[in-house]
Amino acid sequence: MTESTMHTLIPLPTVLPIMAAAITMVMGRHPRLQRAISLLSLVVIVAVAAAMLYYTDRHGTVALHIGGWGDRDGGGGPLGITLVADQLAALMVLVSAVVLLGVLVYSVGQGIRDGDEHQPVSIFYPTYLILAAGVCNAFLAGDLFNLFVSFEMLLAASFVLLTVGGSADRVRAGVSYVMVSMVSSLIFLLGIAYAYFATGTLNLADMAITLQDLPSGTRTTLFAVLLVAFGIKAAVFPLSTWLPDSYPTAPAPVTAVFAGLLTKVGVYAIIRARTLLFPGGSLDNVLMVAGLLTMIVGILGAIAQTDIKRLLSFTLVSHIGYMIFGIALSTPLGLSATIYYVVHHILVQTTLFLVVGLIERQAGAASLRRLGGLAAASPVLAILFFIPALNLGGIPPFSGFIGKVGLIEAGVMKGSVLAWVLVAGSVITSLLTLYAVARVWTKAFWRARADAPEGRLAGARPEALLDDADVIEFADREDPGRMPISMVAPTAGLLAVGLFIALWAGPMFGITDRAADQLIGRSDYVEAVLGPEALAKLEVPAGDAGWHAYEPLTVGQPDGAPTPGPQGGAHG
Repeated sequence: MTESTMHTLIPLPTVLPIMAAAITMVMGRHPRLQRAISLLSLVVIVAVAAAMLYYTDRHGTVALHIGGWGDRDGGGGPLGITLVADQLAALMVLVSAVVLLGVLVYSVGQGIRDGDEHQPVSIFYPTYLILAAGVCNAFLAGDLFNLFVSFEMLLAASFVLLTVGGSADRVRAGVSYVMVSMVSSLIFLLGIAYAYFATGTLNLADMAITLQDLPSGTRTTLFAVLLVAFGIKAAVFPLSTWLPDSYPTAPAPVTAVFAGLLTKVGVYAIIRARTLLFPGGSLDNVLMVAGLLTMIVGILGAIAQTDIKRLLSFTLVSHIGYMIFGIALSTPLGLSATIYYVVHHILVQTTLFLVVGLIERQAGAASLRRLGGLAAASPVLAILFFIPALNLGGIPPFSGFIGKVGLIEAGVMKGSVLAWVLVAGSVITSLLTLYAVARVWTKAFWRARADAPEGRLAGARPEALLDDADVIEFADREDPGRMPISMVAPTAGLLAVGLFIALWAGPMFGITDRAADQLIGRSDYVEAVLGPEALAKLEVPAGDAGWHAYEPLTVGQPDGAPTPGPQGGAHG
């Protein structure tokens, strides 16, 4: 594969779903064609993302200046839109595409089971594809404004998906979600304006160089503004209260893809800003405290829930804290473990929310007050919940355990008092997570339904997208909620991918180690966007001080090889 081929592939994860969305919108009266086009586009994106990861892992970062506007104009920085594929971006696009495809297959199966003629699928498919385009574009964006556009694409699509079906609860949750997201967007716009005023550019590579000459106070203020905007997207405490009230009201496929991907876009933005733009570590202690509070407050909220969707929403918030913990450690090992943990959490959290959709179909409820006997009623469903639940709780040998061990090891190597406090907090959070999922297992799967306080009650016939809140006697259900294979298969497939990254942990950590070194070194990214002449202006981390010390970059890597990180691979 050549670099020119990569230039052709880079825009496809954004352009292809947008084109497919336009076609499916026109095909609104032909749901079968909509399904086929949507599935085909996501299959192609998975293949493209895999090729991008293969190339970037072997040849380094590739940048594409859309419109041919890559030349500098009077020192003002690259013009137009820049898309950049490095190892982190390619890995995130690949994992996101796999999840988006799996959830779409699940939703197609659910729609076929319920009858598409009764479902608002004519708007679901194009909106879902716009969401996919926004997610992929966010990971590939090479400038702040393009990243902002990606967030707005996500906002518009997610509002439609949250409120599909038009029930009062969904509209209320959607309005709340939009209000919080608009506040985040306004703060982000303020950060963009401030960044342009201070640096004269919005290109991330150009900003990485320009920010070096600004006073430390200016850099810290700009970083703080961007952290607030990205922290809301990532649901970092205390900016996370919106999430448990918004996600559980949506249909199961929508909740699954939101839980798996949307918060990780915010985490990705924090990683990119922390490593590329602000490598000085001025707000690391703030990030550590935020990570600790996010872990503890989130898991305490989960323990207090009786609805499985809300419980998992709180665990989602809690485990964002692990990722913030790894970023704040400012070490190659911490960053590598964070990237691994992000991949793990995307897969596991999505799988668990899909399982909740199967539980609602099988038992007519997701409330622990109404559930019981699921292990006997459906052993397959019990397995589908049990494995990812243990994975989320960090039980060996699953990927959750491996990722947490990496983060804890990085915290111990850091050695500061705050790092040790976070290590203790992460262990406590892991134990409480295990307690929360064990509570779901004992109540929903192990005990008899007759022993549940409201075991005789259930929801009416489950629908794919519509919200039927009617409560009936469990014995009077017209549809017993049998699980179609087209819903079980994608759930099992994502579960298998989650197991694969545990079995393949060695090579996987090799990829994340190289990605971490590439992020910390910054030279590969800057050279790909601005050319080798820009490297003379770039400062890179040096020595054992992580990202807190700098020395001029040595120009002239052989054969254009990426500059290695300051400490080599985080795992050898």
